[in-house]
Amino acid sequence: MKAAKAILLAFFFCTAAFSQNSFTPQAKSFNLNKSEVVITTDGVLDEAAWQNAEVLTNFYQQFPFDTSLAVSKTEVRVVYDNLHIHIAAVCYDNIEGDYVIRSLRRDFDPTLSDAFRIVIDPFNDSNNGFVFGVNPLNAQYEALIANGGTFGASAEWDNKWFSAVTRADGKWIAEIAIPYNSIRFTPGNTNWRMNFIRQDLKRNELSVWNFVPRNFNSVSLAFTGEAKWPEPPPRSGKNLAIIPYLAGEANRNYQTNSTTKSRLNVGGDAKIGVSSSLNLDLTVNPDFSQADVDRQVTNLTRFSLFFPERRQFFLENSDLFAQFGFSKIRPFFSRRIGLENGNRIPIQFGARLSGKVDRNWRIGVLNVQTAQDSSLNADAENFSVLCFQRQLKGRSYIGGIFVNRQTTENDAQSPNFNRVAGLDYRLASRNGRWNGIAFFHKSFSQGIEAKDDYAHASFLRYDDANWSLMWNHEYVGDNYRAGSGFVPRQEQFNSVTNEIFRQSYWRLEPEIVKRWYPKSSLINNISNGIYTSWYADSLFRTTEGVYVFTNEINFQNTARLGINLSNYFTRLLYPIDITYTGATPLNPGNYTYNDISIYGRSDVRRLFTSSFVISQGSFYTGTKRSLQLSAGYRWQPWGTFSINYTGDDLVLPAIDSNGEPSELRTTLNLIGPQADISFSRQLFFSTIAQYATQNNNVNIYARLQWRFRPMSDFFIVYSDNYASTNFAPKNRALVLKLVWWFNT
Repeated sequence: MKAAKAILLAFFFCTAAFSQNSFTPQAKSFNLNKSEVVITTDGVLDEAAWQNAEVLTNFYQQFPFDTSLAVSKTEVRVVYDNLHIHIAAVCYDNIEGDYVIRSLRRDFDPTLSDAFRIVIDPFNDSNNGFVFGVNPLNAQYEALIANGGTFGASAEWDNKWFSAVTRADGKWIAEIAIPYNSIRFTPGNTNWRMNFIRQDLKRNELSVWNFVPRNFNSVSLAFTGEAKWPEPPPRSGKNLAIIPYLAGEANRNYQTNSTTKSRLNVGGDAKIGVSSSLNLDLTVNPDFSQADVDRQVTNLTRFSLFFPERRQFFLENSDLFAQFGFSKIRPFFSRRIGLENGNRIPIQFGARLSGKVDRNWRIGVLNVQTAQDSSLNADAENFSVLCFQRQLKGRSYIGGIFVNRQTTENDAQSPNFNRVAGLDYRLASRNGRWNGIAFFHKSFSQGIEAKDDYAHASFLRYDDANWSLMWNHEYVGDNYRAGSGFVPRQEQFNSVTNEIFRQSYWRLEPEIVKRWYPKSSLINNISNGIYTSWYADSLFRTTEGVYVFTNEINFQNTARLGINLSNYFTRLLYPIDITYTGATPLNPGNYTYNDISIYGRSDVRRLFTSSFVISQGSFYTGTKRSLQLSAGYRWQPWGTFSINYTGDDLVLPAIDSNGEPSELRTTLNLIGPQADISFSRQLFFSTIAQYATQNNNVNIYARLQWRFRPMSDFFIVYSDNYASTNFAPKNRALVLKLVWWFNT
């Protein structure tokens, strides 16, 4: 292990052949014109403002290559008036056949559909922005961009805007109107950053107006052009949205033989635009029953799994609160509020002020109060967060955060509290090739010794067309507590004693990847890499490590094939049932094992798609074979139907009742058919059934959504759980919910 680490680190630090992309056009720019007449968003560009607007053409190809102009022709025009910024795109199409459209549902996946998208950075900081898009049947997509778009955009965010699409021979025309009060922008700023993206899957081409190298995400804000306003954008005026809801719920728990319980909830949110770049969110007695349920996942690790936040109140500017730390060292994680072990805890009220103060300063203030719930043994608690970002030279910034969680019971005892304070530095070069993070966080907890109560880490990545190099280190002290955060590795669950085991740890995580671009009509690129993740205790004694040799082929038709060779080391500190099914626990000690995995996916443009992962190798003292399969069919454009399967077959040595050597075989299965149907652009139905043997559960979940006006919905949600062994009912629930979005 030590020799392998030495070789890997030497290879990582000695590699200095950073190849450059020879095709790097200059950034583009354009001028906006103001329309003096009302523009009707109808997909027909007959207003005079469109005829006088600057026409943006000559898109660059980003996929399959990034060294030429796009083959599919696209023309874009941008104008504005006192209420909206208007974008029109003429997407020419000279290939016969249907468009590739996966769904009519809002927030469709734009990488799996023909689509046109607009990237907007109204702060001109190349870090935060918005994406709006439509497909040829006018399904809408919007998303938030954080951290420069390095990791894409978050489509969980929703807001009100308007679009229309018309289709004719050889082209489709998209017209979009974005109200100023639906986005945030710096007052007085006459230079915005913009880019336009065209996905033409019939031609298998992704093109961009302003050049973006193919090794970067197409929404990257490091590669936007400049939009020049002749005057500061109009102020949005009154910006107030009131979002009340009415929800009725009926549920029954068959395991406790309880009778059917019903309740009626009333509450709502308010969004107040304090300025064009600063927003105040308020909530009273929020209800989250329309959110998608968490999927069942087979877990063969010793740590908690991460599930993303989907609740509307927490989404706008969510990156400002959630970007501190690393993905698995989070000082604040909003799912800690009102959700505990899958159970909902009543939230009485909440307030959140977030956004830009000026071009360089971004602030966030959050306060949420939860109610006491004796049935869950949950105290009433208050959650408070203060955070800021300060823009530095280029695209880098420094940030600070303070988190407080404390009980608010009215008793003689002092409140139980946990607090975390920290500073983060984010490095982002102007050309997007260098990205990095460094942070130091310290916790303050009642009854916890003020020693080794901090966490720190550093991350640095270099990325160009040919090389990707990454370094990461982490340290978490055993007395560091992030009661409002997510630090799964520090808190290990002993499934034998049902106790939480905590320890400090170090982590080193270097990686090197080389990409090759053969001159081939079949293969787009080949990548080979070495990745390692090494954990140690405070004395640098190895507790866990994995070394992976990665090899992947990406084909021109979007198919993919890869093979990974992995070597694992695990030091168990206590007996553990690694299957989490009640099997005989493994003894403490050192374990080394290996496996090989092969994975692939088919052409995503086809009506029938599939993917697979096959792995086999040793596993602790035994063997493990795993299979993941996914198959789907697109009944264009109204429905997608799929089925997913995960199977793990574990064989461990054991001793039978006669004292003779034998084998203990554990088979874990998780299978789930799913249907997603769009009856129209306003009426959607989705359902999923999952059969999981690890937690002895069969789950059925169905949701009908009617969007009867922009951002206003009626939901019918049904869920049912059964035991997988005998299909005895566990619990059942039905929810009806009405949400109405009022704008002023």
